[in-house]
Amino acid sequence: MQGPTPPPAVSIRDLWKRFGAQTAVAGLTLDLPAGSFIGLVGPNGAGKTTTLSMATGLLRPDHGTVLIHGADVWQDPAAVKARIGILPEGLRMFERLSGRELLQYNGRLRGLPGAEVDRRAEELLAVLDLAGSADKLVADYSTGMRKKIGLAAALLHNPDVLFLDEPFEGVDPVSAQTIRGVLSRYAAAGSTVVFSSHVMELVESLCDWVAVVNAGQVVAQGTLDAVRGDRSLHASFLDLVGVREADGAALGWLGGADR
Repeated sequence: MQGPTPPPAVSIRDLWKRFGAQTAVAGLTLDLPAGSFIGLVGPNGAGKTTTLSMATGLLRPDHGTVLIHGADVWQDPAAVKARIGILPEGLRMFERLSGRELLQYNGRLRGLPGAEVDRRAEELLAVLDLAGSADKLVADYSTGMRKKIGLAAALLHNPDVLFLDEPFEGVDPVSAQTIRGVLSRYAAAGSTVVFSSHVMELVESLCDWVAVVNAGQVVAQGTLDAVRGDRSLHASFLDLVGVREADGAALGWLGGADR
């Protein structure tokens, strides 16, 4: 006999966000299960980044609520931010700090004891293959290195829920594999990972739960197998977001001999 279903890690209710005449998120409602590796997928402009920004307290919604393990993101922000880690798209960092100094600064802001911050920082730098660059300025880091040091900063306080917006965008294959290994280890320990992507193959290889967003609304959600059925996630995704067939008559001049 199965026990009661545990409460969701993230509960989003009737979330709205407009930018002028454009509606980015339109009444989005979603429960994200605790202890899962969750992919938030959708085409460009679907509202993924806006949703994650509102769910993590970086952007105030026009309407709706977000609870993280029962705590309201906007009513109790300190409690929420103590339990989450964030790697947003286009992360801004203190560029004139070294990688090690950035982690030490973040850890002390979180109220961790100095010795514990140093221990965790050194372990993260080693696991993420940044130990040899720990004393370089973040300004001199490559894109992949910046993603890894940003991930280290997000993990330093051992959050319950980790939010990542396109964490593999612009990352080389070696760095991507390192990040995948750390995230898989983190999720396997019972924590919750929520990451956005438009790369279906990546989501399919990492996630056990998926939510598909289109035009600011959820069009499908559930376990990976439930959402993709007996096809690939890519094929199911194209059906869900309503991709139209290309017009065979259009661009007939492209690549032709009549130049």
